[in-house]
Amino acid sequence: MPENAATPPNEAQLLCDAAELQERGQARVFDLLLHGAPARGFAMRFDGRVVGYVNRCVHVPTEMDWQEGHFLDMDKRWILCSIHGAAYEPADGHCVGGPCGRGRLTPIRTEESDGKVYWYPSRDIRPVAFDAPTSESAS
Repeated sequence: MPENAATPPNEAQLLCDAAELQERGQARVFDLLLHGAPARGFAMRFDGRVVGYVNRCVHVPTEMDWQEGHFLDMDKRWILCSIHGAAYEPADGHCVGGPCGRGRLTPIRTEESDGKVYWYPSRDIRPVAFDAPTSESAS
């Protein structure tokens, strides 16, 4: 059976309570598979809506947060790569300055519903399948 076959391709993945994402505050970082390889994604609230991206700079494929979940510059205007200072527009992920050229962060579809935030897998971005805990039989 192929990896992650139990997860339908479009099934919403619960990320967090909506209240956890404060306007231009700390992002929620989560594990995923990008083209089958381990990677991280993040979701944050910006201008009243939740946006999600793969946590990977266009310039150099490295995680961008300064500390886990901290992506915005000091003015809380741009997503800033902590390695080389590439700056991205939070609303759409497009590069606005620095060594990322005309690149764009890889978007992750997110949705806010009934007080929860969800993300959706795509062809290239899949949830990580964690093994179910094994039950120990009583001795």
